[in-house]
Amino acid sequence: MRIAALGECMVELSSSGPDSYALAFGGDTLNTSVYLARQGMNVDYVTALGDDHLSARMLTQWQDENIGTSLVMQVPGRMPGLYMIERNAAGERSFFYWRDRAPARELFQRADEALLEKLSQYDWLYFSGISLSLYGDDGRARLLDLIKTTKAKGGRIAFDGNYRPRGWDHAAAARKVYEAILPYVDIAFPTLDDEQMLYADTDAKTCAARLRSFGIDEVIVKQGADGCLISVGHDSHHIPALANITPVDTTAAGDSFNAAYLAARLTGASAPQAAREGHKLAAAVICHRGALIPKEAMP
Repeated sequence: MRIAALGECMVELSSSGPDSYALAFGGDTLNTSVYLARQGMNVDYVTALGDDHLSARMLTQWQDENIGTSLVMQVPGRMPGLYMIERNAAGERSFFYWRDRAPARELFQRADEALLEKLSQYDWLYFSGISLSLYGDDGRARLLDLIKTTKAKGGRIAFDGNYRPRGWDHAAAARKVYEAILPYVDIAFPTLDDEQMLYADTDAKTCAARLRSFGIDEVIVKQGADGCLISVGHDSHHIPALANITPVDTTAAGDSFNAAYLAARLTGASAPQAAREGHKLAAAVICHRGALIPKEAMP
């Protein structure tokens, strides 16, 4: 199975003490790509970077993680975006962004037909609501065409809703974009809190039913410490999260869950079994600072 993950990786500054920050790299679909690759999945990351030393360090890090980088664009004279993480006493985080001129936003404006043809041949395309917020109307139109072409060739689509209000002019604009994409999605990874902001879903069952109404075969509604609801075919199950976990930093909890779930499903696990694998990895991730935990901390 060949997976192409679309999105943006940024420079990450994560508070490590009073007036002290650690530098790393992260972004929702990139985080998922790393955790997929660490579980033996064949994944390429697709984005646009600059030609600066930080972009070069990103590429080296991804290659060290066995992520394919052959489809990454590099735009002369540009630099990737930056975000800062600050955490409260409970490990919940706040994000601050500097990313308006990040070249990742121009991926589909700059993509030529050869790149789109290569992407359409992957078994899976993976992207998120944050990915959608980057590309603008023209870029999203080209992405939708790519999705249709990929599906026509037998490829499949995995989508993490990951709604962030700051990325959109208003919620109605995000809903319109999501609803154009959802009929082509095979596996959806919504987070209940995000979906309640966007659609006012009353609970996980309501969220799953709404997404299933678009024809999505498999919906996994993430609920943080309350576990997840999986809805596949005629079956629905609540899978509890691991108990007695004290978070240090909840960054990338959902991204890592998605990776472990998808890796398990693509290697033959049942949906409940895959959800348990997702909870196991997410529990390890939230016990460390930053989006990407050391390889030796992988469960």
